[in-house]
Amino acid sequence: MNSSRHPTRLAALAAVAAVSLSLSVSAVQARELSVSTVLPDAFPWGQAAEKWAELVAERSDGELTLRVYPNSQLVNGDQTREFSAMRSGLIDAAVGSTINWSPQVPELNLFSLPFFMADLDAVDAVTGGAAGEMVFAAIESRGVVPLAWGENGFRQLSNSRGPIDEPADLEGLKIRVVGSPLFQDTFTALGANPTQMSWADAKPALTTGAVDGQENPLSVFDVARIDQVGQEHLTLWNYMNDPLVFAVNQQVWDSLSEEERTLLRDAAKEAGAWEIEMTREEEPERLAAIKERGVTVTELDEAQHQAFVEATESVHDEWVPKIGSEIVEAARADMQGE
Repeated sequence: MNSSRHPTRLAALAAVAAVSLSLSVSAVQARELSVSTVLPDAFPWGQAAEKWAELVAERSDGELTLRVYPNSQLVNGDQTREFSAMRSGLIDAAVGSTINWSPQVPELNLFSLPFFMADLDAVDAVTGGAAGEMVFAAIESRGVVPLAWGENGFRQLSNSRGPIDEPADLEGLKIRVVGSPLFQDTFTALGANPTQMSWADAKPALTTGAVDGQENPLSVFDVARIDQVGQEHLTLWNYMNDPLVFAVNQQVWDSLSEEERTLLRDAAKEAGAWEIEMTREEEPERLAAIKERGVTVTELDEAQHQAFVEATESVHDEWVPKIGSEIVEAARADMQGE
Protein backbone atom coordinates (compact mmCIF):
# COMPACT_ATOMS: atom_id res chain seq x y z
CA MET A 1 0.00 0.00 0.00
CA ASN A 2 1.31 3.44 -0.87
CA SER A 3 1.79 5.25 2.42
CA SER A 4 1.88 8.60 0.68
CA ARG A 5 -1.90 8.34 0.16
CA HIS A 6 -2.63 8.01 3.87
CA PRO A 7 -2.82 11.74 4.65
CA THR A 8 -5.39 12.25 1.90
CA ARG A 9 -7.42 9.28 3.05
CA LEU A 10 -7.25 10.40 6.65
CA ALA A 11 -8.34 13.87 5.64
CA ALA A 12 -11.30 12.42 3.76
CA LEU A 13 -12.29 10.29 6.72
CA ALA A 14 -11.98 13.30 9.01
CA ALA A 15 -14.20 15.33 6.69
CA VAL A 16 -16.85 12.60 6.66
CA ALA A 17 -16.70 12.38 10.44
CA ALA A 18 -17.05 16.15 10.75
CA VAL A 19 -20.11 16.18 8.48
CA SER A 20 -21.67 13.28 10.42
CA LEU A 21 -21.01 15.04 13.71
CA SER A 22 -22.47 18.25 12.33
CA LEU A 23 -25.61 16.45 11.17
CA SER A 24 -26.04 14.65 14.49
CA VAL A 25 -25.58 17.88 16.45
CA SER A 26 -28.08 19.59 14.14
CA ALA A 27 -30.54 16.75 14.68
CA VAL A 28 -30.15 17.08 18.43
CA GLN A 29 -30.61 20.84 18.29
CA ALA A 30 -33.70 20.75 16.06
CA ARG A 31 -36.79 20.58 18.25
CA GLU A 32 -40.49 20.20 17.56
CA LEU A 33 -43.17 21.33 19.99
CA SER A 34 -46.78 20.17 19.84
CA VAL A 35 -49.43 22.92 19.71
CA SER A 36 -53.07 22.18 20.49
CA THR A 37 -56.05 24.10 19.09
CA VAL A 38 -59.78 23.42 19.09
CA LEU A 39 -60.49 24.66 15.56
CA PRO A 40 -58.57 23.98 12.31
CA ASP A 41 -57.17 26.61 9.98
CA ALA A 42 -60.50 27.16 8.20
CA PHE A 43 -61.21 29.36 11.23
CA PRO A 44 -59.24 32.40 12.47
CA TRP A 45 -58.42 30.46 15.66
CA GLY A 46 -56.65 27.72 13.73
CA GLN A 47 -55.01 30.30 11.48
CA ALA A 48 -53.53 31.97 14.55
CA ALA A 49 -51.77 28.75 15.53
CA GLU A 50 -50.54 28.14 11.98
CA LYS A 51 -49.22 31.72 11.76
CA TRP A 52 -47.33 31.20 15.01
CA ALA A 53 -45.79 28.00 13.66
CA GLU A 54 -44.88 29.70 10.39
CA LEU A 55 -43.13 32.60 12.10
CA VAL A 56 -41.21 30.34 14.49
CA ALA A 57 -40.00 28.07 11.68
CA GLU A 58 -38.83 31.05 9.62
CA ARG A 59 -37.03 32.82 12.43
CA SER A 60 -35.34 29.75 13.88
CA ASP A 61 -34.20 28.47 10.48
CA GLY A 62 -36.05 25.27 11.27
CA GLU A 63 -34.17 24.58 14.50
CA LEU A 64 -37.38 25.11 16.48
CA THR A 65 -40.70 24.10 14.93
CA LEU A 66 -44.30 23.99 16.09
CA ARG A 67 -46.60 21.20 14.93
CA VAL A 68 -50.24 22.20 15.18
CA TYR A 69 -52.82 19.59 16.19
CA PRO A 70 -56.33 21.00 15.55
CA ASN A 71 -59.74 19.69 16.57
CA SER A 72 -58.56 19.02 20.16
CA GLN A 73 -57.10 15.75 18.91
CA LEU A 74 -54.41 15.68 21.60
CA VAL A 75 -57.17 15.45 24.22
CA ASN A 76 -59.51 13.16 22.31
CA GLY A 77 -61.87 15.98 21.41
CA ASP A 78 -62.44 17.16 25.00
CA GLN A 79 -61.42 20.80 24.76
CA THR A 80 -61.86 21.41 28.50
CA ARG A 81 -58.92 19.03 29.17
CA GLU A 82 -56.49 21.06 27.09
CA PHE A 83 -55.10 23.21 29.89
CA SER A 84 -54.62 20.24 32.24
CA ALA A 85 -52.87 18.31 29.47
CA MET A 86 -50.53 21.24 28.81
CA ARG A 87 -49.86 21.76 32.50
CA SER A 88 -48.93 18.10 32.92
CA GLY A 89 -46.69 18.11 29.86
CA LEU A 90 -48.81 15.94 27.56
CA ILE A 91 -49.08 19.02 25.33
CA ASP A 92 -46.12 21.36 24.83
CA ALA A 93 -48.08 24.46 23.85
CA ALA A 94 -51.53 25.68 22.83
CA VAL A 95 -53.53 28.51 21.38
CA GLY A 96 -56.46 28.13 23.71
CA SER A 97 -59.74 29.70 24.72
CA THR A 98 -60.22 31.51 28.01
CA ILE A 99 -63.52 29.62 28.28
CA ASN A 100 -62.03 26.16 27.86
CA TRP A 101 -59.25 26.86 30.35
CA SER A 102 -61.49 28.52 32.96
CA PRO A 103 -62.30 25.30 34.87
CA GLN A 104 -58.61 25.15 35.83
CA VAL A 105 -58.00 28.93 35.95
CA PRO A 106 -61.07 30.58 37.54
CA GLU A 107 -59.71 34.07 36.86
CA LEU A 108 -60.33 33.48 33.14
CA ASN A 109 -64.06 33.60 33.85
CA LEU A 110 -63.58 37.38 33.92
CA PHE A 111 -64.19 37.42 30.16
CA SER A 112 -67.30 35.25 30.47
CA LEU A 113 -69.16 37.46 32.94
CA PRO A 114 -72.34 38.22 31.00
CA PHE A 115 -72.54 41.71 29.52
CA PHE A 116 -69.45 42.86 31.44
CA MET A 117 -67.39 44.10 28.48
CA ALA A 118 -69.47 46.27 26.21
CA ASP A 119 -67.28 46.48 23.13
CA LEU A 120 -63.88 45.76 21.60
CA ASP A 121 -62.35 48.85 23.22
CA ALA A 122 -63.30 47.42 26.61
CA VAL A 123 -61.77 44.04 25.74
CA ASP A 124 -58.55 45.69 24.58
CA ALA A 125 -58.40 47.80 27.73
CA VAL A 126 -58.64 44.67 29.89
CA THR A 127 -56.23 42.44 27.97
CA GLY A 128 -53.75 45.30 27.68
CA GLY A 129 -54.17 46.57 31.21
CA ALA A 130 -53.62 45.63 34.83
CA ALA A 131 -56.36 42.99 34.76
CA GLY A 132 -54.74 41.32 31.75
CA GLU A 133 -51.46 41.11 33.64
CA MET A 134 -53.26 39.57 36.61
CA VAL A 135 -54.88 36.98 34.35
CA PHE A 136 -51.51 36.05 32.86
CA ALA A 137 -50.05 35.78 36.37
CA ALA A 138 -52.88 33.42 37.33
CA ILE A 139 -52.15 31.20 34.33
CA GLU A 140 -48.44 31.15 35.07
CA SER A 141 -49.03 30.25 38.71
CA ARG A 142 -50.56 27.02 37.45
CA GLY A 143 -47.57 25.79 35.49
CA VAL A 144 -48.26 27.32 32.08
CA VAL A 145 -46.47 30.33 30.59
CA PRO A 146 -48.80 32.73 28.72
CA LEU A 147 -47.17 34.61 25.85
CA ALA A 148 -49.75 36.61 23.93
CA TRP A 149 -53.43 37.30 23.30
CA GLY A 150 -55.52 36.31 20.30
CA GLU A 151 -59.25 36.58 19.71
CA ASN A 152 -62.19 34.29 19.13
CA GLY A 153 -64.51 37.28 19.48
CA PHE A 154 -67.82 38.29 20.98
CA ARG A 155 -70.22 35.38 21.14
CA GLN A 156 -73.65 35.66 19.56
CA LEU A 157 -76.78 33.55 20.07
CA SER A 158 -78.52 31.46 17.41
CA ASN A 159 -81.53 29.15 17.53
CA SER A 160 -84.02 27.28 15.37
CA ARG A 161 -87.23 28.46 17.05
CA GLY A 162 -87.56 32.19 16.42
CA PRO A 163 -86.16 35.70 17.03
CA ILE A 164 -84.77 36.42 20.49
CA ASP A 165 -84.80 40.02 21.71
CA GLU A 166 -85.81 39.63 25.37
CA PRO A 167 -85.01 37.15 28.15
CA ALA A 168 -88.49 35.61 27.97
CA ASP A 169 -87.73 34.39 24.45
CA LEU A 170 -85.15 31.98 25.90
CA GLU A 171 -87.63 30.31 28.24
CA GLY A 172 -87.24 26.54 27.95
CA LEU A 173 -84.90 26.58 24.95
CA LYS A 174 -82.17 23.93 24.95
CA ILE A 175 -78.94 25.81 24.31
CA ARG A 176 -75.61 24.07 23.71
CA VAL A 177 -72.91 25.58 25.89
CA VAL A 178 -69.25 24.83 26.48
CA GLY A 179 -67.99 23.06 29.59
CA SER A 180 -67.97 26.01 31.95
CA PRO A 181 -70.31 26.25 34.97
CA LEU A 182 -70.58 30.01 34.40
CA PHE A 183 -72.31 29.37 31.07
CA GLN A 184 -74.70 26.97 32.75
CA ASP A 185 -75.58 29.61 35.33
CA THR A 186 -75.95 32.39 32.76
CA PHE A 187 -78.44 30.54 30.58
CA THR A 188 -80.28 29.15 33.57
CA ALA A 189 -80.73 32.73 34.83
CA LEU A 190 -82.21 33.59 31.43
CA GLY A 191 -84.73 30.76 31.69
CA ALA A 192 -83.07 28.49 29.12
CA ASN A 193 -82.05 24.86 29.47
CA PRO A 194 -78.26 24.86 28.95
CA THR A 195 -76.77 21.63 27.67
CA GLN A 196 -73.01 21.13 27.93
CA MET A 197 -71.26 19.40 25.04
CA SER A 198 -67.99 19.60 23.14
CA TRP A 199 -67.82 21.33 19.77
CA ALA A 200 -67.38 17.92 18.13
CA ASP A 201 -70.83 16.93 19.40
CA ALA A 202 -72.55 20.28 18.92
CA LYS A 203 -73.27 20.28 15.20
CA PRO A 204 -74.78 16.77 15.16
CA ALA A 205 -76.98 17.77 18.11
CA LEU A 206 -78.17 20.85 16.23
CA THR A 207 -78.81 18.74 13.14
CA THR A 208 -81.04 16.29 14.99
CA GLY A 209 -82.77 18.96 17.04
CA ALA A 210 -81.42 17.57 20.31
CA VAL A 211 -80.66 21.20 21.12
CA ASP A 212 -82.46 24.31 19.90
CA GLY A 213 -79.58 26.74 19.81
CA GLN A 214 -75.97 27.59 20.46
CA GLU A 215 -73.70 30.57 21.06
CA ASN A 216 -70.46 31.28 19.19
CA PRO A 217 -68.57 34.09 17.47
CA LEU A 218 -69.69 35.07 13.96
CA SER A 219 -66.56 33.50 12.48
CA VAL A 220 -67.58 30.08 13.80
CA PHE A 221 -71.22 30.51 12.75
CA ASP A 222 -70.10 31.52 9.26
CA VAL A 223 -67.32 29.02 8.54
CA ALA A 224 -69.11 26.07 10.14
CA ARG A 225 -72.31 27.02 8.25
CA ILE A 226 -74.39 26.64 11.36
CA ASP A 227 -77.33 28.07 9.42
CA GLN A 228 -77.42 24.76 7.50
CA VAL A 229 -78.44 22.85 10.63
CA GLY A 230 -81.59 24.80 11.33
CA GLN A 231 -80.06 27.84 13.03
CA GLU A 232 -82.11 30.38 11.12
CA HIS A 233 -82.26 33.04 13.85
CA LEU A 234 -79.25 34.97 15.10
CA THR A 235 -79.19 37.54 17.90
CA LEU A 236 -76.28 39.97 18.09
CA TRP A 237 -76.00 40.56 21.81
CA ASN A 238 -72.22 40.59 22.52
CA TYR A 239 -72.92 38.99 25.86
CA MET A 240 -69.31 37.90 26.44
CA ASN A 241 -65.95 37.82 24.72
CA ASP A 242 -63.57 34.92 24.23
CA PRO A 243 -59.92 36.00 23.97
CA LEU A 244 -57.41 33.36 22.94
CA VAL A 245 -54.13 32.79 24.77
CA PHE A 246 -50.85 31.58 23.27
CA ALA A 247 -49.07 29.57 25.95
CA VAL A 248 -46.34 27.01 26.65
CA ASN A 249 -45.85 24.35 29.32
CA GLN A 250 -43.57 25.66 32.11
CA GLN A 251 -41.02 22.82 31.92
CA VAL A 252 -40.78 23.16 28.15
CA TRP A 253 -40.29 26.89 28.56
CA ASP A 254 -37.55 26.36 31.15
CA SER A 255 -35.75 23.99 28.79
CA LEU A 256 -35.49 26.61 26.03
CA SER A 257 -32.62 29.03 25.63
CA GLU A 258 -33.20 32.72 26.25
CA GLU A 259 -32.98 33.30 22.52
CA GLU A 260 -35.61 30.63 21.83
CA ARG A 261 -37.94 32.05 24.46
CA THR A 262 -37.70 35.52 22.96
CA LEU A 263 -38.32 34.14 19.49
CA LEU A 264 -41.33 32.11 20.66
CA ARG A 265 -42.87 35.03 22.58
CA ASP A 266 -42.30 37.61 19.83
CA ALA A 267 -43.75 35.27 17.20
CA ALA A 268 -46.80 34.63 19.41
CA LYS A 269 -47.39 38.35 19.89
CA GLU A 270 -47.10 38.99 16.17
CA ALA A 271 -49.37 36.07 15.28
CA GLY A 272 -51.90 37.19 17.88
CA ALA A 273 -51.98 40.79 16.67
CA TRP A 274 -52.30 39.59 13.08
CA GLU A 275 -55.20 37.27 13.94
CA ILE A 276 -57.03 39.89 16.03
CA GLU A 277 -56.87 42.44 13.22
CA MET A 278 -57.97 39.88 10.62
CA THR A 279 -60.88 38.64 12.75
CA ARG A 280 -62.21 42.16 13.29
CA GLU A 281 -61.79 43.23 9.68
CA GLU A 282 -63.70 40.17 8.45
CA GLU A 283 -66.64 40.57 10.85
CA PRO A 284 -68.83 42.89 8.69
CA GLU A 285 -68.28 40.71 5.63
CA ARG A 286 -69.22 37.59 7.60
CA LEU A 287 -72.39 39.19 8.90
CA ALA A 288 -73.40 40.24 5.39
CA ALA A 289 -72.81 36.70 4.11
CA ILE A 290 -74.90 35.24 6.95
CA LYS A 291 -77.79 37.60 6.14
CA GLU A 292 -77.56 36.74 2.43
CA ARG A 293 -78.03 33.08 3.31
CA GLY A 294 -81.44 33.91 4.75
CA VAL A 295 -80.65 34.06 8.45
CA THR A 296 -82.87 36.44 10.42
CA VAL A 297 -80.53 38.73 12.38
CA THR A 298 -81.79 40.54 15.48
CA GLU A 299 -79.88 43.50 16.92
CA LEU A 300 -80.78 44.74 20.40
CA ASP A 301 -81.61 48.34 21.17
CA GLU A 302 -80.46 49.89 24.43
CA ALA A 303 -83.58 48.95 26.39
CA GLN A 304 -83.52 45.35 25.15
CA HIS A 305 -79.85 45.05 26.01
CA GLN A 306 -80.48 46.41 29.50
CA ALA A 307 -83.17 43.77 30.09
CA PHE A 308 -80.59 41.03 29.54
CA VAL A 309 -78.10 42.83 31.79
CA GLU A 310 -80.63 42.94 34.62
CA ALA A 311 -81.67 39.33 34.09
CA THR A 312 -78.09 38.16 34.64
CA GLU A 313 -77.17 40.31 37.65
CA SER A 314 -77.45 37.27 39.92
CA VAL A 315 -74.71 35.57 37.89
CA HIS A 316 -72.35 38.44 38.72
CA ASP A 317 -73.25 38.23 42.38
CA GLU A 318 -72.33 34.55 42.44
CA TRP A 319 -69.27 34.61 40.20
CA VAL A 320 -67.34 37.77 41.06
CA PRO A 321 -66.11 36.23 44.35
CA LYS A 322 -65.05 33.07 42.49
CA ILE A 323 -63.12 35.07 39.88
CA GLY A 324 -61.70 37.43 42.49
CA SER A 325 -63.13 40.85 43.28
CA GLU A 326 -59.67 42.39 42.93
CA ILE A 327 -59.27 41.31 39.32
CA VAL A 328 -62.84 42.33 38.46
CA GLU A 329 -62.27 45.79 39.95
CA ALA A 330 -58.98 46.06 38.05
CA ALA A 331 -60.87 45.25 34.84
CA ARG A 332 -63.47 47.93 35.59
CA ALA A 333 -60.68 50.44 36.17
CA ASP A 334 -58.98 49.39 32.92
CA MET A 335 -62.22 49.89 30.97
CA GLN A 336 -62.75 53.31 32.54
CA GLY A 337 -59.23 54.36 31.64
CA GLU A 338 -58.14 54.75 35.25
